[in-house]
Amino acid sequence: MIEKKTPDQIDMMRETGRVVARALEAMQEASQVGVTLKELDTVGARVLADAGATSPFLNYHPDWSPVPFPGSVCASVNDAIVHGIPTDYAIADGDLVSLDFGAVLNGWCGDSARSFIVGTPRPGDAQLIEVTKAALYAGIAAAQVGNTIGDIGYAVSKIARKARFGNLEDHGGHGIGSEMHMDPFVPNEGRRGKGLKLTTGMVIAIEPMFIADGRSDYKHDDDGWTLRSVRGARAAHWEHTVAITEAGPRILTAL
Repeated sequence: MIEKKTPDQIDMMRETGRVVARALEAMQEASQVGVTLKELDTVGARVLADAGATSPFLNYHPDWSPVPFPGSVCASVNDAIVHGIPTDYAIADGDLVSLDFGAVLNGWCGDSARSFIVGTPRPGDAQLIEVTKAALYAGIAAAQVGNTIGDIGYAVSKIARKARFGNLEDHGGHGIGSEMHMDPFVPNEGRRGKGLKLTTGMVIAIEPMFIADGRSDYKHDDDGWTLRSVRGARAAHWEHTVAITEAGPRILTAL
């Protein structure tokens, strides 16, 4: 079942989205050489507490995972694509860090992700990050009333193919609202005009995840959460929560 939101409810989700954006900004600013992923998690949790919000990630336990998620942020470094656990790993010069963060405020969820380089960039990392971000905004531009889920997937995958980057298989965005993960699934591959039609009041998370070496498969770490590229290639992840409105797509998780 697709949960439709009223304009007032979308405004409430926008307030949640602002909390998510502030937390991501604070965690990126705190991401310095020698800082641990657990310390970044503490920064994000503090933003939630200050806003009177809670984390939809902490203790989240889907049926495919052997253990609940132990943090408020998914912190994925270098060849970790998504769902990285915030551990005692200390960020090193040149690391590519992807942070995926969510909040719940007044019963409404928000979800967003970004990738960035700490210190000296390695060749190719900046392009990987910028292309993945461009794919996110191409997907957002396709999120128009009357378009389809396939139009979003097509817009994202077209950019991945042109850049010859891998497009993480079996993963994508999702509906979001009174719960973090809801219908519909929003794949990062699609055919124009195919799939569910987008209508006013739908709210979705769009999140491309690209891999530098062109492969789209992955492996799981022993922690049961972290998805890692098979050959150690670096990965980037960008995400926004977006409302489908008559006036066009409305990004709810921007600053």
